[in-house]
Order: sequence, then structure tokens, then C-alpha cells
Amino acid sequence: MGRRRGVELYRAPFPLYALRIDPKTGLLIAAGGGGAAKTGIKNGVHFLQLELINGCLSASLLHSHDTETRATMNLALAGDILAAGQDAQCQLLHFQVHQQKGSKAEKSGSKEQGPRQRKGAPPAEKKSGAQVHPEGVELKVKNLEAVQTDFSNEPLQKVVCFNHDNTLLATGGTDGHVRVWKVPSLEKVLEFKAHEGEIGDLTLGPDGKLVTVGWDFKASVWQKDQLVTQLQWQENGPASSNTPYRYQACRFGQVPDQLGGLRLFTVQIPHKRLRQPPPCYLTAWDSSTFLPLRTRSCGHEVISCLSVSDSGTFLGLGTVTGSVAIYIAFSLQGVFLYGFCSCCVSALLL
Repeated sequence: MGRRRGVELYRAPFPLYALRIDPKTGLLIAAGGGGAAKTGIKNGVHFLQLELINGCLSASLLHSHDTETRATMNLALAGDILAAGQDAQCQLLHFQVHQQKGSKAEKSGSKEQGPRQRKGAPPAEKKSGAQVHPEGVELKVKNLEAVQTDFSNEPLQKVVCFNHDNTLLATGGTDGHVRVWKVPSLEKVLEFKAHEGEIGDLTLGPDGKLVTVGWDFKASVWQKDQLVTQLQWQENGPASSNTPYRYQACRFGQVPDQLGGLRLFTVQIPHKRLRQPPPCYLTAWDSSTFLPLRTRSCGHEVISCLSVSDSGTFLGLGTVTGSVAIYIAFSLQGVFLYGFCSCCVSALLL
């Protein structure tokens, strides 16, 4: 599987930590920042329009939403609502896109339209809540509710995800607690201790089951706050027993051509980095018995994130060195390896 260099769509003025694509509008949503440190690096959420121009994909900045002193480290999307993990809190954002009729840009012609912003171009920012694209597309972003979601000594929200009907969202962080919140009020409906140490990832299934993975080497299946089972990969996997692995990521995905079918996917990485690093592994699990169906080595680069396409056909893996790999979900066979930044994997498949 040879590595291919990806096309640069957009260069943000801050480090990117989270990407999502809105399936309704096709917008690419990129978030990150420099945090609270006074380094001059801003924090924000950028909304980009993707277009094919002369056969090449290009990105234009539609709107830059300033998040002040908080960098967005994780992001979940539910319709027109974003859940952004910023330090120890979860901030809900509402965005709305509509076509301007009779806008100034349309009336005055090309003289006042200005150039499109392309890759590498510094984004223009406005202090108002809306920005207008040269073609007259207006996007408005509004802060909704925010709530603290982690309460450790050094609190940090690590992950956030919505349930299947977008009425609830779950958060996990460094204190090892799962907290479930109503949307959009962010009223807490459930809280329980899931792991000793921080939660690395979590995923919600349509049947209400929740899977969490943590730095305590455990992957647990929950029904509300009741433990259903724990995944047993190290005991049944191909890795040597003297090489401890931990679960890095977990995602539910649809089974193509099987109505209501569901499969769980996890990534296992070596707990310690060695001079000759052992491989990382990708595993598919039966979502009823939570027994492993198949496991495949996915290289020696440390995996940082996992994504599943909406159709359940493809899996995406991002590495800490900036590569992205695409796998077929059914067979776990590798298809492509790209030289993107690893946070691109969350947007690449959606």
C-alpha cells in the first residue's frame, strides 16, 4: 500500500485539532487554536466551502468563528449544532447557511466581490456574527449553552459524541467519568465512573449501548451506567502477551446491505513506544456478543484516531506522524495511505 501525497485544500492560521463535514451543506468545519497562552495564535472554528474547479478540489473560507481564549480540541456534529470540546467545557454552537437575495455582492458586480480565499491565503475575519461569501452565501454562527464536563485536577474534555437521534450527547475526559447531557439544554441526565484515569474515546450505538476506552487498558460496554461486558482483545489477539496494548479508539458503524446491522471497530496500540515498535491493530467486533470477528495489523505508526463512513463501507485511520489510511470495513483490507495531517481522517470519510 504505497503512500500518496494529499492535495492541500486549506491552510488555517492555527493548529487544527478537529474536522467535520456537514452532509447537508457540504461544508468542511475545521477547529483548533493556540489555547490560552499569549503566543499570538488565535483560536477559532472555520467554515469552508468545498468546490471542484477545473477538476481540482478547492476550499473557500465562508466564516471564521472566534472562540476567544479556548482552542477546540474535539468536535461532534448533529444537524446544525456543533458540540465543541474546549478545555474542560463543552460549548454548543448553532450555525445557519442561506443564500442572500439581492445582496450587495450580486448588485455591484465583480468589482466589490473581491478574491476568493484559497489554500494558503490568510482568512479575513469579521467581528459580526455573519460573513458573506462572494457568491452571496451567508453563514451565521451563534453560541448556545456551555457546561463544564471534566473535573480532574487538570480538567480536559477528551471526546464528545451525539446519540443516533441527536437528543443526547456524551462526554469523557481526564477524570474518567462519562457524562450524558440533553441537547440543546445541556441538562445532565447521567454520570458514572467508567475508567481509572482518562477516557480515550467513546461511541454511542442506536440501541443505547455506550462503548468507552481508557488508559487503564480497558474497553467497556455500558447500558446507561451498568457495565454489560468488557472487550477481550489482548487475551484473544495476535499480540505477544509480554507487549501490553491499550485501546486507542472505538466507533460503531453500519453494516452495508444489512438493515439495522451494526458493527463495532476498535484500534489497539502498544502502551509503550519501543525502539523497534510493534504493530498497531484494527479489530471488528460483533455488536451483539462483543466477540472479535477479525483483526488486522495496520502498521507501525501509532494510530491517533478512527473514523467510519456513514455507509459503513470504509474506515479511516490517522497517525501521530500525519498519515491517513483507508480500509474496507468488511475485510479490514487497506486501500490507500495518504500523507495528510491525522485530524483529516474525521472529515475524509464523511
